[in-house]
Amino acid sequence: MADTGAQVSASLDALTKEFDIVAHNLANANTAGYKRRCNAFTKALEEQAGTQGNGTSQDESQMSLDLSQGSLVQTDRTLDFALYGKGFFVIETPDGPLYTRHGVFQTNPNGQIVDLSGRVVAGAAGPISLPADVDPSGINVSADGRISAGDAAIGQFRVVEFPDTEDQLVPVGNTCFRAPQEVEPVDATSPVVKQGYQEASNVKLVDELVNMITVSRLYEANMRLVSVTKDTTSSMINVAMG
Repeated sequence: MADTGAQVSASLDALTKEFDIVAHNLANANTAGYKRRCNAFTKALEEQAGTQGNGTSQDESQMSLDLSQGSLVQTDRTLDFALYGKGFFVIETPDGPLYTRHGVFQTNPNGQIVDLSGRVVAGAAGPISLPADVDPSGINVSADGRISAGDAAIGQFRVVEFPDTEDQLVPVGNTCFRAPQEVEPVDATSPVVKQGYQEASNVKLVDELVNMITVSRLYEANMRLVSVTKDTTSSMINVAMG
């Protein structure tokens, strides 16, 4: 009986975490550059649908990232950039670099290209600063990330990738990721930067809604099992007490 209770408790904890992940995905379905969160339990939901007391453990609900490509949406905004294929833009912060696919940028009063939080977007040779006489609407960016205005070269986006360690990136909010201290990025070998585009979230609404319904049903099934277990325990105590 105790083992069953422990299994149900683990299942309920895992289902609660799964519900939170699905809800977070749904909330960011329209966030440019967002990468869907998932876990090992997500892939097993369909197999477990309709079962009771599945005993899913905390380890099975470990969060991971789906870094698959999102669709490209044309905006024609000069400082919107999407990456096609592998790679991340680099955002400089006082606590170290962050990595993002959210290429919706702007300029600060110093003419530097920054993200929407005002953090500097890294260039291959340091911060990218537009000359005072260059209007942001007049810049052009090639597929390899080189920035120019007319015939004048301004800089180049630093685009990096993690060939074998993408799965170790940690989401830190605002569509950014941090790499563990022991994980080092490398310069992207063949980045494709699309100016005037945003990469849409890779969340698929229908799939997430199905997951949410399945999680809810599994949670209800486990709660029913908790109720049955309590009733059974109560009956056994009554019998024992005479």
